[in-house]
Amino acid sequence: MENLAQEIARSLLQINAIKLSPQKPFTWASGIQSPIYCDNRIALSYPAVRNQIVNGFASLAKSLAIDAVAGVATAGIPWGALLADRLNLPFLYVRSKPKEHGRQNRIEGMLEEGQKILVTEDLISTGGSSLLAVDALREQSAIVVSILAIFTYQFEEANQAFKDHRCDFQTLSNYSALLHVANELNYINTTDLAALQKWSANPRGWQSSDES
Repeated sequence: MENLAQEIARSLLQINAIKLSPQKPFTWASGIQSPIYCDNRIALSYPAVRNQIVNGFASLAKSLAIDAVAGVATAGIPWGALLADRLNLPFLYVRSKPKEHGRQNRIEGMLEEGQKILVTEDLISTGGSSLLAVDALREQSAIVVSILAIFTYQFEEANQAFKDHRCDFQTLSNYSALLHVANELNYINTTDLAALQKWSANPRGWQSSDES
């Protein structure tokens, strides 16, 4: 899996799905100043990388006993649909909140009580959106077997959240693999690497720690 994690990280860097900018950080919706921006939707436009990701998901799914695949809206939907097609399984998706008109569905697609569901997500940061989807599925008496995602920042906050929810998750690549590959390919210098490592250890206070 370590080799796969580095291969996926290399692909995401090469198509600019992941951008590293320690000197001019990006601002997340949460307000966190981040030296990394990950947009795995870009991989959908590159057939070779898209297939690499779906192949990775399918390999992880082989060991799981599942009845259907559910994508987390919106970024997890295409990956879940592609994986469900590959596995010849039913597909559904979970909205962040119920639809405001029509049947006001939170879950779109056929979901039966007791079904074993594999959830797909593109990215795990704090794990919040993924676990909201897990809660929605469990409320409908589904059994969430695992969550598969392309990439994780490896925040301890996320690891603890999944433990608290008693929910397994696996990812194809991760922040450690990314730094290894970025350094190997000279995408970053020594100063950048130090900043990226500092952010990982303290994402909300890495800059203020420099100023103190």
